Amino acid sequence: MPDFSRLSIAELKRMAKAGAEALECVRVLEKTGDNLVGELLRGQGTYYEWNHYPDGDVFDGESHAQYYYHAHPKEERPGEHGHFHTFLRPKGMPPGMKPSDIGGTELPAGDNDALSHIVAISMDSRGAAIALFTTNRWVTGETWYAADDVIRMVDLFRVDQARPSWPVNRWITAMIRLFRPQIVDLLRRRDDSIASWKLGHIESYVFEDRRIEITSQIAISVPDQIRSIQAALAGGT
Repeated sequence: MPDFSRLSIAELKRMAKAGAEALECVRVLEKTGDNLVGELLRGQGTYYEWNHYPDGDVFDGESHAQYYYHAHPKEERPGEHGHFHTFLRPKGMPPGMKPSDIGGTELPAGDNDALSHIVAISMDSRGAAIALFTTNRWVTGETWYAADDVIRMVDLFRVDQARPSWPVNRWITAMIRLFRPQIVDLLRRRDDSIASWKLGHIESYVFEDRRIEITSQIAISVPDQIRSIQAALAGGT
């Protein structure tokens, strides 16, 4: 858990507001016996490992944020039903963003195609968030941006539209705000993991090396996060 006492009151209040939003999205779904994952998968047909849900991903044409949900074989990620991958495309990035010069891969041709992965959110079979993690470049086929640049993108991730599910769109936007300190730490650890792997495997092109998939990971609990924020706010008043 980050040291929330080092965060400003304004940032803590933003996180608290996001926590309330995330809880509200879960509450309205639970009233009809639904959960976040079931809501997103509704009407999508048979659920297959590796497929993206919903078909074609979710994309906000105003913010240029994007996400999808999918699952790996159970033996690869025990305890996980599936996970969300979140992205931001170039037209939604801060001015001046440029991909890292990592060699070995060509940049996409389209002016909005060099998207950056932000973070993945693991979900359990009850539809609750249980972990956050970052990945190597090959996992999502993203364009690689340095951690400090991706951190500047975090606050710009926003899915503000009704389809395919307003509560899921609101929830995933709120989760990025609620867990911002952890996401910042995960992105920095992502780059540290890549650098360490390169030093130990000089024969490898690290960004395509299938031996390194998850570059950083942390277990999470929405109720625990909210309690920690509330405690920090109480201590700062």
